[in-house]
Amino acid sequence: MEKPAGRSLYVALAVLVVAAAALFLVFGGRGAPGDASPEAGFARDMATHHAQAVAMSFTIRDKSESGEIKNLAFDIINTQANQRGMFLGWLEQWELTQSTDLRPMRWMSGGHGHTQVSASASAETMPGMASAQELAELEKLTGAEAEVLFLQLMIRHHQGGVEMAEGLLKLSDRTEVVRMARKIVDGQQAEIVLMTDLLARRGASLSS
Repeated sequence: MEKPAGRSLYVALAVLVVAAAALFLVFGGRGAPGDASPEAGFARDMATHHAQAVAMSFTIRDKSESGEIKNLAFDIINTQANQRGMFLGWLEQWELTQSTDLRPMRWMSGGHGHTQVSASASAETMPGMASAQELAELEKLTGAEAEVLFLQLMIRHHQGGVEMAEGLLKLSDRTEVVRMARKIVDGQQAEIVLMTDLLARRGASLSS
């Protein structure tokens, strides 16, 4: 009769085999993306992009009296903070640094926008990013004026995020990154519709 210890060993080996097969299905049996890959560039740039969205959402959450605006801010904070954690986790898993000397958006090659930037380009080069002056204005304003500027800036920010995610979809077939990019496109496009409606109800235009 087979000893219990032997059966436990077989069970453990079977679990390892199943786990290895699952990892193969998720990652396609490939190695980690390289430092200059679209996946690494997307993860780094989108982590920076998301950080600004979270910061702006905290600002308006503490200023606004509107339940709709507060709920929107909470959703953006929760969703994008979690996604940012995943981007940074990927970089750690791929044994890559969270920051790099490579200029923002360099990974979006093949004729997509925002690739022709100088070596000294800042994070504001990324599509949709608010400038330091715009962020200072958001901090200064109160009430409905703050809500309008927030919506204008965040609509543009989301449009930039969608552009970046769609750019990644043209360059990568890595399962987990593609899945995240599609989630960003769908989620942020839906929020753009909501924010456009909130802006119209306040009698304001899209331009800030």
